[in-house]
Amino acid sequence: MSASILIIGAGRSSTALINYCLEKSESLGWTVTVADADPAAAMAKIKNHPRGNAVWLDVLKVNDRRELIGRADIVVSLLPAHLHIEVAHDCIRLKKHLVTASYVSHELFRLGDEARNRDLIFMGEMGLDPGIDHMTAMQRLNVIREKGGNITAFRSYTGGLIAPESNNNPWGYKFTWNPRNVVLAGQGTAQYLHNNKLKFLPYQRLFKRTWEIEIPGFGKFEAYANRDSLLYRKQYGLHTIPTILRGTLRYPGFAAAWDALVEIGLTDADFPILDSVEITYHELMEALAPSGTGSVKDRIASMIGVPPDGEVMKRLAWLGLFTKKKIQLRDATPALILENLLLDKWKLSPEDKDLIVMQHQIDYELGGKTYRDISNLTMIGQGATETAMSRLVGLPMGIFVRLISQEKIKSTGVHIPTMKEVYEPVLKEMREYGMNLTHETVEI
Repeated sequence: MSASILIIGAGRSSTALINYCLEKSESLGWTVTVADADPAAAMAKIKNHPRGNAVWLDVLKVNDRRELIGRADIVVSLLPAHLHIEVAHDCIRLKKHLVTASYVSHELFRLGDEARNRDLIFMGEMGLDPGIDHMTAMQRLNVIREKGGNITAFRSYTGGLIAPESNNNPWGYKFTWNPRNVVLAGQGTAQYLHNNKLKFLPYQRLFKRTWEIEIPGFGKFEAYANRDSLLYRKQYGLHTIPTILRGTLRYPGFAAAWDALVEIGLTDADFPILDSVEITYHELMEALAPSGTGSVKDRIASMIGVPPDGEVMKRLAWLGLFTKKKIQLRDATPALILENLLLDKWKLSPEDKDLIVMQHQIDYELGGKTYRDISNLTMIGQGATETAMSRLVGLPMGIFVRLISQEKIKSTGVHIPTMKEVYEPVLKEMREYGMNLTHETVEI
């Protein structure tokens, strides 16, 4: 049962995973190696644990990477998604199991047969969203199927937010995961199915189309469509379902203000502003505003069709977009300028607690009646380092590493966590770590 665990990456989402693996290392005989381009960050996560090692790794140095992987039994990759494939090829070659929290790419799926031939387990999407969303959804879908229900609609919503007691800015939002992904979220076209009709929401309309979702104990949130919901028909066995939708949750008012940033052009990552190091935020807004009389603020408000003294403009002003402060970034795109600004304005204070909320709504027919199965997941973090986001991304990976090391997983090849042998033990243990999961069924 003893095993060598290699965790590649010591960033935001690694804390809970590393802590879990170190906690289990004594009883399971593990050694835990954390590799990162910043060895000080890896060392800080290990905290001098006797079974922990912190090492430097430039993941693009192939020989160094393969040497580390070759000494491991199970590899957990917390790298940017596009680098997982390099690690996966090494794991195939060196016969090592692999776990990631990222979406499984087509390239990774294509390694399925090779992994299976070598009796290897490659598990992707083993985090929060994707990850716990798959597991909690499949658990409820299979309960409904087992009692003979005919599933007619599946809607799923997830939000990584700030807890009410730490919600002290007008956006109701602070960073608990990759800031670049937050700034670029929603780009592309969201698609979903509603009453057997295909629906597309391009980026410029995405944040205008919101609806209300209530989470017991936490109140009302606004939801907007997330990515390609149609992918989940096959993965969840819902090939003929007439309605399927995945959405993102935010506190009310966020979407309208973010839509303003989109309309203004501040989420554009395609063109560099050549003199950005010299100009102020006010001058940037002047450059983006239409010409005419009146203040920059008034012309921006008129351009995006909101009251100059309304909530949207108050949120934009709070960010500092109309100040005479210099941007101080060389040749930066508007998206990079925005990200840099938000990194300061949306930073977690040490005592801040984050909040994860998730809701699945599954409509089904049974015995001539129609029902809605509603499940709610909530979790509040313990501070800026022990965030709920880190726990809900990291702990499922840690638990799955334990299941592999104890030889409790039989499914080899490339997978996402939709199998009962995965989701039942993982969800059971997650409750022990403070994940609150409830459900109710109502007739509709």
